[in-house]
Amino acid sequence: MSRIEKQDKKVNKDDNDLIDKLVGINRVAKVVKGGRRFGFAALVVVGDQRGKVGFGTGKAKEVPEAIKKATDDAKKNMVKEGRTLHHDMKGHFGAGKVVLRTAPSGTGIIAGGPMRAVFETLGVQDVVAKSIGTSNPHNMIKATFDAFSSMSSPRSVANKRSRKVSEIFGNSVKSDKVSNAKVG
Repeated sequence: MSRIEKQDKKVNKDDNDLIDKLVGINRVAKVVKGGRRFGFAALVVVGDQRGKVGFGTGKAKEVPEAIKKATDDAKKNMVKEGRTLHHDMKGHFGAGKVVLRTAPSGTGIIAGGPMRAVFETLGVQDVVAKSIGTSNPHNMIKATFDAFSSMSSPRSVANKRSRKVSEIFGNSVKSDKVSNAKVG
């Protein structure tokens, strides 16, 4: 078996793990001498439900071809985000703004259409999201990815402050200081 065939098998195995969600299809008409020519534009979100997600667009004369192009584009543009939202975030793109809030376990995904597709493919279980300013799916998805770019994990914050993760949350550290004050 050649090296190229082995690489293809690896790629196919990774592709099987990916879940794609079709967010929207636009039909565009071009008026020509003989009538109208229709084209289709597709918006797709792809993720592995383990913290990797991407979105893509594709245009073609036929719907399946547009979806295939969008899926391929989304696979090229995947980013690793993580499965947990550690803090509330805001993002914007164009006129679209989104607010992403962490939610207690068991809440589920409370979000509008395009954002719901992003969270389902990302693997986030509990989140509350609100879109403000636009209902355009392209801008909502891009604003959601902008919010993800501002996300920082407790570990990265602890490294920046040269502290431990437990000190960042502060619950156990405060109780230790109170108990030391009573003893001493």
